[in-house]
Amino acid sequence: MLNQGNDNSMDIQFYKYQGAGNDFILIDNRKKNNQLNTKEIENLCDRRFGIGADGLMLLQNHPDYDFEMIYFNADGKEGSMCGNGGRCIVAFAKFLGIIDTQTDFLAVDGPHYAKIAPAGDQVELQMIDVSSIEKDGNAFVLNTGSPHYVEQVNNLQQLDVYLEGKTIRNNETYKAHGINVNFIEDMGDHFFVRTFERGVEDETYACGTGVTAVALSMAKYKGQQGHISSPVKVLGGNLQIEFDYDGKTFTNIFLCGPALQVFEGKLRL
Repeated sequence: MLNQGNDNSMDIQFYKYQGAGNDFILIDNRKKNNQLNTKEIENLCDRRFGIGADGLMLLQNHPDYDFEMIYFNADGKEGSMCGNGGRCIVAFAKFLGIIDTQTDFLAVDGPHYAKIAPAGDQVELQMIDVSSIEKDGNAFVLNTGSPHYVEQVNNLQQLDVYLEGKTIRNNETYKAHGINVNFIEDMGDHFFVRTFERGVEDETYACGTGVTAVALSMAKYKGQQGHISSPVKVLGGNLQIEFDYDGKTFTNIFLCGPALQVFEGKLRL
């Protein structure tokens, strides 16, 4: 996969995927010959000097699972769970012939089960169970594999998400570890969500763990229980969150939506 020549250069075979506009660089690292450092990953994710992406993932072998997902944020640092990234790496594993229509794989927050359509373009990813949702003023704070802040707003289309999100992410409460900031507008038949992501340090077109956090928070806010289906619109398209809630714990949580290969190529470092 990676070849190092006498000039100390390195050729990287990569694949670009996107899930509702959340885009990722994927590398088959089953031979574990990847030697990218933090700065190189950051450069690859740069939209002017590299390939451009919200994050980079390595697909690796694991003795107990179909594969292991290693995720890096756009800043080059290893990150927490990425929901849309998880859906994209499932589509990548199908492309590589590792799986067929379902899989069990390992991510940083533990094992995940996923189903993928025969065409390979729609993925349903099971997320971790959630039993704790806290409040910060009027906002909800919870962890769906990554930490999230969820705030309801009006006229979300006009909101300066970069400025408002950056301010919350860097306030005294969250600056040390960072938090993903989600702004939500209830449109009646769906939720409209925009997210400022830590690690990217900017607004992204979608955030899988973020829309999951939004759906769970709104179910708690509205006093809903039983099996719940929440359609969500993000800047990059549409996602669906399915889950069960008994008033205490959210279980059987699935993040559903598209995961598409955009292109592949080689880049020499």
